[in-house]
Amino acid sequence: MQLLDLQSLMDMNIRTADVLLNLLVAFLCGLVIAQTYKMTFGGASYSKSISNSLVVLAMITTVVIIVIGNNLARAFGLVGAMSIIRFRTAVKDPMDIVFIFFSLTIGLAAGVGLAQIAIIGTLSISAVLLIMSKIGYGSHRSDENLLQFAYSGDHNGGEPPYMDIIQSHCRSYTMINVRSLGSSQQYEISYYVTLKNASKGNEFVKELSRLNDVDKINLYSDESLSN
Repeated sequence: MQLLDLQSLMDMNIRTADVLLNLLVAFLCGLVIAQTYKMTFGGASYSKSISNSLVVLAMITTVVIIVIGNNLARAFGLVGAMSIIRFRTAVKDPMDIVFIFFSLTIGLAAGVGLAQIAIIGTLSISAVLLIMSKIGYGSHRSDENLLQFAYSGDHNGGEPPYMDIIQSHCRSYTMINVRSLGSSQQYEISYYVTLKNASKGNEFVKELSRLNDVDKINLYSDESLSN
């Protein structure tokens, strides 16, 4: 009699309507998660397959939770079956792991019938991710630029002519390197500069290019250096 009572507690009656509702919730939440991933992804290794997998992963997790229900035997059996699967796909971006865990969690909520928690959780977390992406939270941005150019003038004749242009366009500047280009009269000079007006970088380069002794001018932004 005790075994029958225990079995009755472990069994769960599953209605088709409940299964379809839970899968629908998981599907809609998965779409929101995938769209959030697409809108907030900032790396160079964006994968369409991961975006699609987030939708399916939420639904699969929902099915797994429905199958397990309150049955301990099913739970242990599923753990044993899943343990033989080996996932060897390398995750290139830490945020991919975050979104995978996000999708799994929402699938768990939908699987146990907590549609309200699944929907509110999806919308709330997605909103936080979108806001953080929009404001660039956690990113390190600098207005410092690397200026490189070749100079063939005379270094012994006082202050070089390019200094007036650098001083007029730059709020701060620091020489970091002077390298000979094979000729005793030609050097490659490098500066870290912070422009007074970042939108006038082209004008800054044009003024330097007008000097007869200045050639091969390159102005690198902080973003291009980090890439």
